[in-house]
Amino acid sequence: MSDNYVLITGCTSGIGRALTFKFAENGYNLVLVSRNYNKLISLQNQLDKNYNIKSYVIEQDLSMPNSALSVYQQTKNMNICVDILCNNAGMGLYGSFDEYDVTRYNEMIQLNISSLMELTYYFVKDMKINNKGKILNIGSTGSFVSGPYMAVYYATKAFVLSFSEALAMELSQTNINVTCICPGTTKTEFFDKATNCNINLIKDIKTMSSEEVAEFAYHKLMKNKIVAIPGFKNKIAIFSNRLISRKLSRKIVYNIQYKRGKGKIK
Repeated sequence: MSDNYVLITGCTSGIGRALTFKFAENGYNLVLVSRNYNKLISLQNQLDKNYNIKSYVIEQDLSMPNSALSVYQQTKNMNICVDILCNNAGMGLYGSFDEYDVTRYNEMIQLNISSLMELTYYFVKDMKINNKGKILNIGSTGSFVSGPYMAVYYATKAFVLSFSEALAMELSQTNINVTCICPGTTKTEFFDKATNCNINLIKDIKTMSSEEVAEFAYHKLMKNKIVAIPGFKNKIAIFSNRLISRKLSRKIVYNIQYKRGKGKIK
């Protein structure tokens, strides 16, 4: 059994859950963070049954202020040194910008940006003391473009990418590595929770599974890759976006996002 600990946020579904099993398969002990206590315990029971590792659960809603500090303090109370931090938890909303109450957007910013930044802040200090560690941040192909009808979500993912790249360079003279994975549409519960999306249309898009993305993310993290985009078509799309104007780029995304909603392009 390894003495290394991995902390994974948003671990009870989607990419986070797949990452949990991937790290468990490779002998890492786990700190599992989610706001859903019942799902946390169910996941922990599965891990205890199938893997020779230690696992701990922290029930925490990271869309709330000061939640990141609470998670960090609980790991200290458990005498756990986190070697790998996986900032996976995130949320999105689909629809016209003024369609939702502003508190929903503030929760999204807290979860996708503030808690991610704060968790990184607290744990990177410990990693610097130990001069080792890895940080995995989950961005999106939306990190590279603006996103009409998901304006705030895309903006939060742009922060994740920019922050990850900058931090990676700051830490380049240490044994601490930062990796940002930017997947495209993935088969998760994300679009069910984003609301107002045309789920049938989403199902028709060729998507990667959570397990495929987690496998890719684990491999790139271990290779110390700073930015990585899973899926050949996603890579081509991002590369192509660099060759066109921002005006054309946002029009293309607008058309794609509009089709995902209730309407159709005229």
